[in-house]
Amino acid sequence: MKKNLVIIFLLIASNSFGQMPLNENRSPINAFKGGEWLKFKMSYSNFLTAGYSTIAVEDIVHNEKEAYHITGIGKSSGFVSLFFKVRDDYQSFMYKESLQPYRFIRKIDEGGYKKDKEIIFDYETDQAIVKNHKHNTVNKYPISSNIQDMLSTLYFLRNLKIKELKIGDEIELQLFFDQEINNFKLHFLGREIIKTKYGKVKSLKFRPMVQAGRVFKEQESVTIWISDDKNKIPLRIKASLAVGSLRAELDEFKGLAHPFNMIFDN
Repeated sequence: MKKNLVIIFLLIASNSFGQMPLNENRSPINAFKGGEWLKFKMSYSNFLTAGYSTIAVEDIVHNEKEAYHITGIGKSSGFVSLFFKVRDDYQSFMYKESLQPYRFIRKIDEGGYKKDKEIIFDYETDQAIVKNHKHNTVNKYPISSNIQDMLSTLYFLRNLKIKELKIGDEIELQLFFDQEINNFKLHFLGREIIKTKYGKVKSLKFRPMVQAGRVFKEQESVTIWISDDKNKIPLRIKASLAVGSLRAELDEFKGLAHPFNMIFDN
């Protein structure tokens, strides 16, 4: 479960901003493109390497429309993998023009806990068709036209205008996960310069409200930093868990749509 949280953290920081119309906040400059690849290193309690996650974007065509195929892979490594082996595969298919997902795949194996689900988003009937391949079942659930899945939310956020955000502003997230709509609230904490393996980088700092209890220590346990440039890529995620803490850092990247801005000391 701890390894799977990297993917979740990268995705809950996304979707629509406040009550502002989405069309007015779409950026004319795409923050990402096909060929982008991000790798994140995860550590547990600040010293134990727990594994790595990668997220890749590929250009595709679906129903004669340009689309993206986004793949998120999570794997445990090192000592952690000896007693808790993780192999997670998340895939989202979304149209370029609307940034709406039309298909989502989730295949996970976390210490023997397995899921194999596929979601088809039908916006003509406003339904999500959930196929559980493990149990060979198919169910339908009502959705809205603004729904996102776990991966598409991150890319939806990255292509929104966020320069107008003020400290204390609240972002609302509506996410369809498994068989229900989950609502999250995300607070903007301000702008901050952080140190990364690539140098100092300007960032936007957010805090999602999560459910305290089995995984997280309290509601305000997670903090996320996103690059304050045209790319808006996740740089760092920190969380206090019920037991220990979790930290994810951008470890490698390639294929960015825009220059990765760093601050150079004189």
